[in-house]
Amino acid sequence: MAAGKIHSMESMGLVDGPGIRTVIFLQGCSLRCRFCHNPDTWDFDGGETIEPQELVQKIARFRPYFKDNGGVTFSGGEPLMQPEFLSETLRLCKKEGIHTCIDTAGCGTGNYDEILKYTDLVLLDIKQVEEEAYRHMTGRSMDHFNQFLQALKDHGTPIWIRQVVIPGMTDSRDYMEQLKRYVDNIPNVEKVELLPYHLLGANKYEVMGVPYPLCGVPAMDKDETANLQKEFFGGYDHV
Repeated sequence: MAAGKIHSMESMGLVDGPGIRTVIFLQGCSLRCRFCHNPDTWDFDGGETIEPQELVQKIARFRPYFKDNGGVTFSGGEPLMQPEFLSETLRLCKKEGIHTCIDTAGCGTGNYDEILKYTDLVLLDIKQVEEEAYRHMTGRSMDHFNQFLQALKDHGTPIWIRQVVIPGMTDSRDYMEQLKRYVDNIPNVEKVELLPYHLLGANKYEVMGVPYPLCGVPAMDKDETANLQKEFFGGYDHV
């Protein structure tokens, strides 16, 4: 049984899937997104080493909070970077009757069939929808993302799309039209959520001694984001 590295846990997540969620943040991510607000999860160093069974025991303690309409969400970092640990933890969660969700950018190391076998919902973070722009935003090609997306299509896993709206990068009407066309070609999308870019993670870069890639870019206006959401994707509560 593969041990894993987790960064932290949140017991009352309200924006990480349906209902009240226990959110597990895993260490490790191969992307270097220009807007990342969790750079402290990039490396596998640090965090807590834990066995799947022990983690599921911790998650099960929060069952009175998430009840029937909530569950657990695995985030990060990039949870797909620890495939054996993730798949075994998901399997044990399903054995306990716990609803499972993965919040992912789709850039892992494989084992997707085994992971998705025990996954009820995927929150799929879209960085960009075109190769050159994706590489500029993340520092990587879209190859790994495309492999995971194909696995999602093959399994028919329900998907909630998430797109961070960044001034001057992903906030134009042209980009929204491009995003809508892209999403329309994914058969199992239940809804799309536009998330306004914020500056809450910028101080972490200073503490880590790492230059902040979007220094000088303002936070995205929430009302403008909501208007784009309503116009292109039917509102935040539309499924």
